[in-house]
Amino acid sequence: MSMKWTVGFIFCFLLFCGSGLAQDSKALLTLEESIQIALERNLKLHSATERIVGSEFRQAGAKADFLPKWTGEYSYTRYNSPTSIGNAGKDRDLSNFNTSIKQPLFSGGSITSNYRLEKLGVDLSKTNVEVVKRDIVLQVREGYFNILRAEKFLGVAQQAVKQFEAQLEVTKAFFEVGIVPKNDLLQAEVKLANAKQGLVKAENDLAVAKASFNTLLRREINAPLSVVDILEYKPFPLRFEESLEEAFEKRPEIKTAGLNIDQAKENVKIARSGFFPTVNLTGNYGRSSEEIGLMGDLRSEKWTVQALATLTLWDWKKTASKVGENKVKVTQAEDSKVQLVEGVTLEVKQDYLNMVQAEKSIGVAEKAIEQAEENLRMNEERYKYQVATATDVLDAVTLLTQARVNYFSALSDFNVAKARLERAMGRMYP
Repeated sequence: MSMKWTVGFIFCFLLFCGSGLAQDSKALLTLEESIQIALERNLKLHSATERIVGSEFRQAGAKADFLPKWTGEYSYTRYNSPTSIGNAGKDRDLSNFNTSIKQPLFSGGSITSNYRLEKLGVDLSKTNVEVVKRDIVLQVREGYFNILRAEKFLGVAQQAVKQFEAQLEVTKAFFEVGIVPKNDLLQAEVKLANAKQGLVKAENDLAVAKASFNTLLRREINAPLSVVDILEYKPFPLRFEESLEEAFEKRPEIKTAGLNIDQAKENVKIARSGFFPTVNLTGNYGRSSEEIGLMGDLRSEKWTVQALATLTLWDWKKTASKVGENKVKVTQAEDSKVQLVEGVTLEVKQDYLNMVQAEKSIGVAEKAIEQAEENLRMNEERYKYQVATATDVLDAVTLLTQARVNYFSALSDFNVAKARLERAMGRMYP
């Protein structure tokens, strides 16, 4: 019976531990999950998305200009004395109803161009959303790697404290038996104190990085946060020329510049419509009666159908000025696109070179760690036999600590530079 209870207890314990581990692993945030949370909660993206809705309303309003417009008017009038109205007898009360329908037939192209202008506005709003999304993704990736960098630096600082503590113990033992002078002991204590200060700073840097990331994801600023360690080196497969070509194809900002040019051209067409007459087809109907409901004896009733062409003369110079002004805006929009393309080229080049630099630094830093570890091992062995000084060992620990910092710095710089390059190329991650 006791055996059954023991087996049951072990099973429950393992089940509890397994669920606890599952919960812990579930609490870890991946980069993809972080990006998804940021995209769902970011207010700037929400505002950009709402601008699409506003642009669609403006487009619908511009489309309505193609349709006929109906107006209706009703009036009731009471005179102070009976009055003759039309061919009918005298009366003091009169009700009037008039309605008209106006259908544009020709507007010189202004209605069509205005509709195209608003349609381009919808496309611009959608493209702006893509720009905002890519900016948010880059911010999340940078914040994510900042956390990983801070965690690695914290690990290096903890390791340095342990190594300085171990060296201090050895130095104390040697000092107590009179092998080394007190100066060696003091040096070891100072190095340990400095390492502990570095540990405090590393802990603070990690806390700041997590708080910033929580704010970016619009989580509670002190919410517990753990991220999956993806700080690794994966070579970038594309050459600079291929990266630049992809940037020209995918950057939403370049598409935005093209849409701005198209909008400027539509404004030229709208201004040019002033050279042409407007033609409208209008239908009117009216009736009058002494009864409010207009259902009694009619005093009058009439309808008309009219085609009306309107052209403002002697105003063409002003119209020509508007056309010239909007043509200038087309040229400015084209210049802006050229400047943007040149800026994209420089941005891709800088990010690519930064990535290559960090990539080279990773290999150098790895080799430096191996050399620093061997240097520390040799100096520790030599110090045991009093062939090396305490300063040699302490300096070796410092060199190893710096080599590790340089390695993780280069590794995180590489990942951040690659994220920035992919943003410059217009990629959407993941």
